[in-house]
Amino acid sequence: MKAQANCKINIGLRVVRKREDGYHDLDSLFIPVYGLYDELEIVKSASGEVEFINDGIAVDCAAEDNLVLKCFRLMKAKYPQIGNVRIILHKHIPFGAGLGGGSSDAAHTAILLNQLFGLGLSKEQLAQDVRTLGADCPFFIYNTPCHAEGIGDILTPVDFSLAGKRLVIIKPDAAVSTKEAYAGLVPSGQTLGDMANWLTWSNDFETTVFAKYPEIAAIKKRLLEAGAFYSAMSGSGSTVFGLFENDSEGRTMTDLRLLEEEFSPMIIFNNTL
Repeated sequence: MKAQANCKINIGLRVVRKREDGYHDLDSLFIPVYGLYDELEIVKSASGEVEFINDGIAVDCAAEDNLVLKCFRLMKAKYPQIGNVRIILHKHIPFGAGLGGGSSDAAHTAILLNQLFGLGLSKEQLAQDVRTLGADCPFFIYNTPCHAEGIGDILTPVDFSLAGKRLVIIKPDAAVSTKEAYAGLVPSGQTLGDMANWLTWSNDFETTVFAKYPEIAAIKKRLLEAGAFYSAMSGSGSTVFGLFENDSEGRTMTDLRLLEEEFSPMIIFNNTL
């Protein structure tokens, strides 16, 4: 069985407060980006509990620490009827980018295991199962625009669409860890506010990340100069995205050729949603 484990972007991200458990309460809008995805395949196997093959973009962790394997072992412990499998992950979504690629891989692993072994689990149960693997893992179970609160795991589906807009995602060489993004960040105490004003929403992580990585700040500046009507860092970085208007024929109303020449090695997605 196969799945396209897509990424997401954040429209706005406010770090509201630090909790007593050491985590932070967030307020953000999660938007799935179906056109940029990792390819995941899981098949039943007659040999070994699990065989894991990972190609494409190299991930900076040991295979045993990959969220795909962590999800398999979690699900296997909870649902013993899951048998031996062979898992193949073709990685296209960069890590340390704020796009949720690892969380999506984990969520789609749970989805495929549910289908492959006929577990009959609801989306709600799957979301609960993968929650311990990462705060945004449940989002990829639902995979629809959601208002995210708590540590990113309290999800409310929203009627929000970017259909017809051009999305450009740029990933520089820098990879920003969540720990690094939080270093020195003072919670704003503010929430996103009215959905009608989403064009004014900002990402609180830009304060600390841009100070340490001016090259990431420069990408946002160039996207806005190129005509993006909205640009922001996604999640805790280091990816920056820009949204552009298309005309009635679906053609981009902004000439992106100079932008593509300047950032061509870094542009990992440039398409109409």
